[in-house]
Amino acid sequence: MAVPVRRPAGDPLRFRLPLVAGDSLAAVLSTAFLGEEQRDAVLLPLVLCVTVLNALAGLYRPGLVLSGLDQLPTLAARIAVSWCAVAAVLAALLPGRTLGLPALLAGAALQLATACACRSFVHGRRRALARDRPRSTLVVGTVPAARRVAALLAQHPEYGLRPVGIAAPAHEEGGDGGTLPVLTSTEEIHRAVIQNGVVEAVFVDSGTDHGAGLVIGSGLASPGAPGTDRSEGGDRPALVGLFHAYGCATWFVGTGPTEPALARGPAGGTAGSGHMAQHLWGFAGRRLEPPAARRRGALAKRLLDVVMTAPVLLAVSPLLLACALAVRLCDGPGVLFRQERVGQDGRPFTLLKFRTLRADPHEAATRWSVAGDHRMSAVGNFLRRTSMDELPQLWNVLRGDMSLVGPRPERPYFVANFSKTHPGYAARHRMPVGITGLAQVHGLRGDTSIEDRSRFDNHYIDHWSLWQDVCILLRTAVSLVRPAGS
Repeated sequence: MAVPVRRPAGDPLRFRLPLVAGDSLAAVLSTAFLGEEQRDAVLLPLVLCVTVLNALAGLYRPGLVLSGLDQLPTLAARIAVSWCAVAAVLAALLPGRTLGLPALLAGAALQLATACACRSFVHGRRRALARDRPRSTLVVGTVPAARRVAALLAQHPEYGLRPVGIAAPAHEEGGDGGTLPVLTSTEEIHRAVIQNGVVEAVFVDSGTDHGAGLVIGSGLASPGAPGTDRSEGGDRPALVGLFHAYGCATWFVGTGPTEPALARGPAGGTAGSGHMAQHLWGFAGRRLEPPAARRRGALAKRLLDVVMTAPVLLAVSPLLLACALAVRLCDGPGVLFRQERVGQDGRPFTLLKFRTLRADPHEAATRWSVAGDHRMSAVGNFLRRTSMDELPQLWNVLRGDMSLVGPRPERPYFVANFSKTHPGYAARHRMPVGITGLAQVHGLRGDTSIEDRSRFDNHYIDHWSLWQDVCILLRTAVSLVRPAGS
């Protein structure tokens, strides 16, 4: 069935523009007490800095129920950073226009108060419009859980979501949806979306299909990624794609006793307000990004990789040559170690490292590497301790096999075994593998818990942001000052 083109629900540009305008207005008003020369020098950099930092923090993303008060701490931090950054640049470039501490404090306080007032007005106006003009909504999930959420939406019009039907698994055909029809086939969902003008879809996790829900909610996940559950709830990625094709906004709501992944919230907080504000009458919830947003995220991540890797690779080329010579002189031919690893979506690639072990290549494919291996040479031990054996992987990043930040790639033999014994391990491959990652900056390197690594990797993927990549790279750089074996 052909899917008609519709304007996306909750159009991101239409949602963001009033908030960006409010933040810009607050920045302009906060400079009113400055002298003309200082104001001219500060205004444009301040507006740019604040809006960029707010965008990175997710303060322009749609949320369930937002308020200026919920966003105050996040706004305060970014406004303070912006004023300090602008003042530092001004002092360095134009010493005669330096801002004093009283001016900094007054400007930041005035901007924070104005920004919160503007945001409160925008969010309040949107809540009033949502209550008066609720949007047609389909609730997707098992019938009991979906009915529960649909009843809550009907009782609380402030969410602006009016349930018109329940989309349930096929085996629940004939289930009692109360006053709402229960849709169990794709054709019925197509008809319901068109006939009822559905613009919102709420996916409900009752706790029994929690794993599948997490796969759907991931920032850069793809429906065909390893680890996608195709049992109960496993067809959800296809439904998410269907709703996005119709231009519907999609939400994920957990109704089980605990939703640890949802409770943590995305890095920086969904919609910049933190997980406390992101709930549907006490049930944790978040918006699922459409494919276009995921593609933009993947593109931004790839751009960061290329922009950072190319100059770094050029800068460390003398170090690469020195490492290669040391390995060749001490351990003989075969400077580079090449090994098949599993990358994004299970695709194999050849990983490059400086050789640190005297090992049979066939044995290396199935033998677990541990610290203090007797096959390790003195040069190899030094390279391992300083992590310089990983430097050739910068070429893997430049080629697109890997990313700077992501789950560490593993050999096919261990991927197959760990996927059977550790739930969620295969789901690590939803995102490009990396040289470093969240697990590594928490000390999970080498012969450490696979379960812990998998948990950190999936948490990173579920809550990915470009800023988190930058933070992990900075933490990795700091950890290199205190070398540890890999």
